[in-house]
Amino acid sequence: MAGLEVWVGPVSGETVQDQDLRERYREYRRRQATRLLRLMPREAVRPLYRRAAAEVVGVGHIEIDDPMALLERYCERLLPLPPFEVWVADVRRAPGAHRDDRAGVDADAPTADRPATLDEGGLEYGGTEWRALLRGYRDGGVWRGFVAFEDPRGGAGHRTATIFCETGPDALRSRFRSFESAGLTAFLRSALP
Repeated sequence: MAGLEVWVGPVSGETVQDQDLRERYREYRRRQATRLLRLMPREAVRPLYRRAAAEVVGVGHIEIDDPMALLERYCERLLPLPPFEVWVADVRRAPGAHRDDRAGVDADAPTADRPATLDEGGLEYGGTEWRALLRGYRDGGVWRGFVAFEDPRGGAGHRTATIFCETGPDALRSRFRSFESAGLTAFLRSALP
């Protein structure tokens, strides 16, 4: 699908934190494309798909294995989404504005395999400032979560086991925010090798 791909994959020499940002960016692009498709009237989706398929066929004979994925990638290109570097700069400037809160959107609800970043905090440990990310997902009728730690020096990330179980993402956030620096430090120490 030569004309439709937007490269946001890992780059040689990237840290775990950089790779996590690329995955969050891919998810952000997919969510925006999926939301665009949900806003469109049903009768407009088929012509849009025909345009996407025609573009792929126009670059050579390519087998279309997943029509929905093709349509999503095409919609990603239609939307005025920021390039990766601009998106990362904004995430770093205003992390709270980029909470990965997919609660309430059933098809986009985070899972154990693809948890959402619901909140973040910081702590100092061993002379280094660490970022603590609350990662959560829906599991049946409850929400579960864990804390992922990012080393700003670019080292490997660390995470706790799944330690939270609450009624929803807001309850997870409240629970996470109830921990002071000492509590987050204890979680970090438990996650370090």
